[in-house]
Amino acid sequence: MKLVTAIFKPSRLDAVIDALSEAGVSGLTVSEVRGYGRQQGKTEVYRGAEYEVRLLPKVKIEVACADEEAERAAEAIIGAANTGTIGDGKIFIRALDTVIRIRTGERDEKALLS
Repeated sequence: MKLVTAIFKPSRLDAVIDALSEAGVSGLTVSEVRGYGRQQGKTEVYRGAEYEVRLLPKVKIEVACADEEAERAAEAIIGAANTGTIGDGKIFIRALDTVIRIRTGERDEKALLS
């Protein structure tokens, strides 16, 4: 089992969710987060005053899936989140030791099934 975590631009959220659905991935968690990478934030002008925004708004999606679905989920996210500009984001794929469905107590692969 794998946990696919993707952090990307908020404007691409709907496209990423649609792409994951088309790829057959079900169940995800979405969080609004802030951060920066190589771009180190950006400078904006508000009412004539220039100021620096260090932490940029991003969206984080987490998907728990079977090992064979992880690469398909990552490819779907790449296709939908890529704008070709700096700040498109990152995808992290980590191994999951155990997953437990709270309602039934089912574990691992059974807990991931809808």
